[in-house]
Amino acid sequence: MQEVPGGPQTGDWGQLAGLKVVEFAHVVAGPLAGSLLADMGADVVHVEPPGSGDAARGMGPERDGVRLWFKVSGRNKRSVTLDLRTAAGREVAASLVEWADVVIVTFRASRLEEWGLDREAIRARNPRAVVLQISGFGANTSKADAPGFGKMGEARSGVVHLTGAADGPPVHTGFSHGDAVTGLMGSHAVLAALYRRERDPEAGGEWIDLALFESLFRLVEWQIIAYDQLGEVPMRQGNQLAVAPAAVIDTYLSADGEWITVTSATRRSVLNVVSLLGLPGEEYSTVERQIEGRHRIGEALRQWIAARDADDALALLAAADVVASRIFTAKDIVEDPIYAERDDIVTIEDPDLGPVRMQGVVPRFGERPGKVWRTGPALGEDNETVYGDWLGMDRERLEELRDAGAI
Repeated sequence: MQEVPGGPQTGDWGQLAGLKVVEFAHVVAGPLAGSLLADMGADVVHVEPPGSGDAARGMGPERDGVRLWFKVSGRNKRSVTLDLRTAAGREVAASLVEWADVVIVTFRASRLEEWGLDREAIRARNPRAVVLQISGFGANTSKADAPGFGKMGEARSGVVHLTGAADGPPVHTGFSHGDAVTGLMGSHAVLAALYRRERDPEAGGEWIDLALFESLFRLVEWQIIAYDQLGEVPMRQGNQLAVAPAAVIDTYLSADGEWITVTSATRRSVLNVVSLLGLPGEEYSTVERQIEGRHRIGEALRQWIAARDADDALALLAAADVVASRIFTAKDIVEDPIYAERDDIVTIEDPDLGPVRMQGVVPRFGERPGKVWRTGPALGEDNETVYGDWLGMDRERLEELRDAGAI
């Protein structure tokens, strides 16, 4: 695991060195978009209300009274406090908009207008800004002002309907799936807009309007065309897939109580499974025959793995060129040699917790890699750096803002 020093850093590192981002965004989706940019070198300012801060600071597990989730979700960013309900606070927000290349907003449409953070207000302040607006239902719909959370987005996307046992209820995944994928899609869109702006001297800024259900909806590529052309609603299939590439996709319990997943996505890979199990290959010679016989193959494989310890089963599967894996827990991930070889887990110093481990930067760049230089900062830790050094406010102005309760 890679050791990464803590402490304030900025400057010429990462693919996005010099990119200036301000987040008027809380909880998961918008801040994750900013986090992905920060991991690659962007200077990201996370704006939070004085006193309470981002609600994400209170989420998730804690150790000795210190919440853990925000240590990751707020990493590599600058935290400033700003009360957008005050006129002074809105003035400072306007200055941050003028400073930034990218503005990320996630508040309700009516609140954005009230605070001068809607599309037209930002464009008037900074015509070259790339604005990422994330909302529950999209900014151009009849529900533009309605609240929304990631689980709602998952439900609307079709993903939850497709997840779970065939005879059971729909199942959400075990993390903030809708929020996370929206954050990823948002950062992708920001980079596309920045590419256009840099390539075209006449191009101005951009407004990216992203609803919480749309990213997962886009990723389930086949569901709409299948319904359109076949008139059938794809249903849950457990660990199988409603539209499966091949006959073997499931999880299996070993003799020593370990869960293993086995997947074979091509005709040849299924024949490797068939051969390993001693089944007659001629009965599974075509993809159509393999799909017809998938339940027989699956049951035979279930019995075969149940008779062996996980390590033995995995070794035999690998020798037969069958793709399989133990289903990893967090403990397995931390102890896995491949994760270590990739430096995918980094250790950095946190002022509250000491050394902590978390995910490294993904994806990896060979020439100008990203890095993790700090955990999530304390609330308002960077007020003087951002407002004083970056926006040029003198000490008297900062005192005025403090006295007014704006920061």
